[in-house]
Amino acid sequence: MSSSALSPAARLRALRPDWLGDPKVWRTEVLAGLVVALALIPEAISFSVITGVDPAIGLFTSFTMAVTIAFVGGRRAMVSAATGAVALVIAPLNREHGLGYLLAGVILAGVFQVALGALGVAKLMRFVPRSVMVGFVNALAILVFMAQVPEMRNVPWAVYPLIAGGLALLVLLPRITTAVPAPLVSVVALTLITVAAGIAVPTVGDKGELPSSLPVPGLPDVPFTLDTLTTVAPYAFATALVGLMESLMTAKLVDDITDTPSSKTRESVGQGIANIVTGFFGGMGGCAVVGQTMMNVKVSGARTRLSTFLAGAFLLVLCLALGPVVSEIPMAALVAVMIMVSIAAFDWHSVAPRTLKRMPAGEITVMVVTVACVVATHNLAIGVVAGSITAIVVFAKRVARLADVTAVTDPDGTSVVYRVTGALFFASSNDLVGRFDYAGDPDKVVIDLSAAHIWDASSVAALDAIENKYAQRGKTVELTGLNDPSAALHDKLSGELTPH
Repeated sequence: MSSSALSPAARLRALRPDWLGDPKVWRTEVLAGLVVALALIPEAISFSVITGVDPAIGLFTSFTMAVTIAFVGGRRAMVSAATGAVALVIAPLNREHGLGYLLAGVILAGVFQVALGALGVAKLMRFVPRSVMVGFVNALAILVFMAQVPEMRNVPWAVYPLIAGGLALLVLLPRITTAVPAPLVSVVALTLITVAAGIAVPTVGDKGELPSSLPVPGLPDVPFTLDTLTTVAPYAFATALVGLMESLMTAKLVDDITDTPSSKTRESVGQGIANIVTGFFGGMGGCAVVGQTMMNVKVSGARTRLSTFLAGAFLLVLCLALGPVVSEIPMAALVAVMIMVSIAAFDWHSVAPRTLKRMPAGEITVMVVTVACVVATHNLAIGVVAGSITAIVVFAKRVARLADVTAVTDPDGTSVVYRVTGALFFASSNDLVGRFDYAGDPDKVVIDLSAAHIWDASSVAALDAIENKYAQRGKTVELTGLNDPSAALHDKLSGELTPH
């Protein structure tokens, strides 16, 4: 039956979200959103410090990003909030020009992301190879763990048994029951223990003062002039690229974990809309936050937009209504949760000796470069770009080796046939010119290209150079066996690539 034949009530039921009628899914999504909201608080405050703004700005950023992306994003259950990658890029704008310029930069970055999304920049994700993706995942796990290390230095001794106890709960509780997310139980249990026993350990409240009022929308306090635009635009464009790359990589990661597709174009545009909204509400900008997304999807089992929305909504409620209670949460509880996230996110199979023995050296190199660049810069986008470039170089070298030239001279010695095989492009065709015996060959030379393919202008230029070298010695060259695309490219460019 077509949708037009359905009654209004039936159409309404068909449009109803999957989770609305399933109490089990509802419980999972609600509890996942609460856990993620708790984990967002210390990170949002930390990123505020990096950017040089009040902690409330980072918290409001996480709220507006999560709530907005829940409606306009292209990947269900993915969480967007304030992130370190965006904070590092946008921070100089605040330090050098002030908060007004920072907000203008966030809004303009959102506009750039909407434009890039509409232009199809998400399609570039198909060029990110698997080895880069594996490196991205492993680097993210390492960064999540490294972010917890400062919370374990120069702290009271009681922090360590609390972390150990939290990890034990996170490991053992899922084996007993999954009715309640283990991270939530761990956070509540450790908080009750520290408060009841009066244990003095660092708490969420030590990270900064939580906000006491709602954010108010408004325009950035900057002159709307061309000078302002030229000042803000470079930072905004860099922020847009970093945010999109991290968000799209995270979306692809969630696609693989949940075995469900997502709209990368919608996600790109959605990230832009979320940043525009965040900028008007006085936020510092953000993108998909990988650690909390893994907590939401992989640890808590969330699969719908409800968990993303509730993560933002609970964050605001926790800060405004339950600020004193949230302030008492020991950092040890959140550290234990994030350590478990890093362990779960790391692709241990990729570094197993058995896997490394079978993996081509080039693939391992790409993965290592990706991880090394991310860990060194603390920027996932830089690692992805470096890894992708390395993968291109490795691929080019590998394909270039497949190109070969063999020569067969006719018995009567009047001609020679050179058979060229493989892909001819800039990496392989550069060596092509030196594979012919210009002085010793007979007057007629045939170059058989039936087992080759011409990919670029460099290959056409190399064939022209070969013909010219023979022509200088009074010898003729005949090209045979070109497939249609190769012939079309050769006919178009031959004789046009060097000065006449």
